[in-house]
Amino acid sequence: MSALTFDKSELGNLEYSLQREMLATDRKGGYMSTTIVCCNTRKYHGLMVAPIDESDETYVLLSSLDETVIQHNQSFNLALHRFRGVYEPRGHKYITDFEYTPTPTITYRVGGVILRKELLWIHKRTQLMIRYTLVDAHSDTTLRLRPFFAFRNKHSLSKANMEANGRSYPIQGGVKCRLYEGFPWLYLQTDKADAEFVAAPDWYYGFEYPEEIKRGYDGYEDLLTTGYFEMNIKKGESVIFSAATDEMATSQTITEIYEASLARRTHKIDFLSCLHHSARQFVVRRSGGRTEMVAGYPWYGTVGRDTLIALPGVVLEQGYKEDCMDVLDTMVRGMHDGDFAGSASAWVAADAPLWFFWTLQNLEKHIGAKEVWSRYGEAMKSVLEAYRRGFGGRVVLHDNGLIWAAADGEALTWMNTKVDGRPVAQRAGYAVEIEALWYNAVCYTLYLARKMKDKAFVERWEDMPQRTKESFIAKFWLGSDYLADYVNNDEVNDFRRSNMIVACGLDYTMLDEEQTANVLSVVRQHLLTSRGLRSLSPRNPLYEPSYADDQRSQDLASRNGSIWIWPLMFYVKSCFAILGDQFLNRAEEILAAFNDEIQTACIGSVSECFEGDPPFHARGCLSQATSVGGLLYISDLVESHRKGAAPAKDAKSTKAGSKSAAKAETSAKSAKTTKTAAEPKKATPKRTSAAKKK
Repeated sequence: MSALTFDKSELGNLEYSLQREMLATDRKGGYMSTTIVCCNTRKYHGLMVAPIDESDETYVLLSSLDETVIQHNQSFNLALHRFRGVYEPRGHKYITDFEYTPTPTITYRVGGVILRKELLWIHKRTQLMIRYTLVDAHSDTTLRLRPFFAFRNKHSLSKANMEANGRSYPIQGGVKCRLYEGFPWLYLQTDKADAEFVAAPDWYYGFEYPEEIKRGYDGYEDLLTTGYFEMNIKKGESVIFSAATDEMATSQTITEIYEASLARRTHKIDFLSCLHHSARQFVVRRSGGRTEMVAGYPWYGTVGRDTLIALPGVVLEQGYKEDCMDVLDTMVRGMHDGDFAGSASAWVAADAPLWFFWTLQNLEKHIGAKEVWSRYGEAMKSVLEAYRRGFGGRVVLHDNGLIWAAADGEALTWMNTKVDGRPVAQRAGYAVEIEALWYNAVCYTLYLARKMKDKAFVERWEDMPQRTKESFIAKFWLGSDYLADYVNNDEVNDFRRSNMIVACGLDYTMLDEEQTANVLSVVRQHLLTSRGLRSLSPRNPLYEPSYADDQRSQDLASRNGSIWIWPLMFYVKSCFAILGDQFLNRAEEILAAFNDEIQTACIGSVSECFEGDPPFHARGCLSQATSVGGLLYISDLVESHRKGAAPAKDAKSTKAGSKSAAKAETSAKSAKTTKTAAEPKKATPKRTSAAKKK
């Protein structure tokens, strides 16, 4: 895998540097995020963004810190801000180097002065530390540090007001500040004894965040500074600045914490090491013993569906089974009548509780079937019973063994984006991936119940898989080579979407090998790209390839053409199931295609989605759990086959697999825009053709 590198000659080019952002987290819900030149371009950027209570809401406390080098009474401001169309100051012109590992490090050169700046977020504490080292200087040098505060929710913006407290209160080694009641004190300290804080409260107006303006949002903010630190610094000397919600007792403590934390940092030098580090940032341990997963940085919180999809790749690929169980235990503790709480509830996400079983299947490989059943068996059974009872008529198991999910004006599948108050892809009725997940959940629970001799459960549920499978094939199989996207009383929707790949890649599938190969062939022809699977075929009139800057265009494209990584893991798994180790080289190529992504957008991580057409620009959330988890899951599949860990096929299945593989990986047939296969005999629903839909 390629190394993580940056073009030093381009660091002063804002078109290059402002499109590269860095992220660091404290593993308890807080983070630092800004561009590699420390110019905030989003309202979500900040040097200290952290929760202030037990909720998962986070707040921008410290927005930025301006550094000024002073020699011979001349000041050189190293900061970079955008104010209503202009950049001022323009400190990026002094940047000569940027390194990401072991911690983000920027080197500035001003005449004969070389200053190195190392930013370090402290794990398990709400604390940012920045070490400044004067690498070279030929005259007496003074360093000035001016903090800018926001003290507001990360989704909002700060405006100048009379209520903000601009005072700074002396503490050992610095000052403490708190703009508003209800917020924690922010303790600003240095490890330099002669550092002086000069109180000079003032509002700075009109910070501009162009990324927000592009999306159609307010992008202007006023920030308050309460003063600045000033200190002499000698050649070879280092000074550590600390911003924390807890006061540091002595300068020695500041130095010790910094050195110890830096020593524990891993080196993020290539694709996999970056993904491993990124994955660890999603799992957060909150107060009250809760362990949760952040769906994506910088703007998402906890999303139940995303948590369950991403967990196997994010934590289990690195062997962190305890983290996986801690997250699941938190979710199970919040269950009521067989349903999860919040965004994991079937009321708002019809498929979310069914992804619970997918996670458990992967966890079983690490803790064994007995432990899974002992720990989660009752929860599994209660989830299935809840679907049988139904969720207020919105989501319910029908007598045909299929899950119906529909609500007026709402989308209950993962394609839940709305535009102008209406779902982009409502998909009401029977949705293909929900039926696949349901079948997988029932089969897996029956497998464990039989193994653990739970006869009562087996007797109640043993006829369900066959009933579900028969209904599914009758309603969804379109007669030649792929699955309907959804079916209801009015239509059989035959849009070629990535959702059908889930029906191929789960441990228990309702498709035979030939059907799976046919689906893979269609996916390969219409949906597969070097960045994942498109959410809709380009041959569909609703296809939206560009992910424009405004939010409305983004929402339209996100479910109608944008590329997503997480379905790719089911494609790779399905191909391995048919081809075995013959697919290894191709799988490695699929993984290697993402090498460059860790050097753009969010450094060391992978974005939420990508534009549907080349060159597949990264879009959406900058660091997404399902994307990182999906790639690590694929990496685990590749490694298993590389080591020969995959179970060998018998002669009969190998022969059948070779025949099916030809269909899966060689598209001999040209893709058709419309299908003319006959509708099912009991065909009251109307076929929705991609060619006719407008």
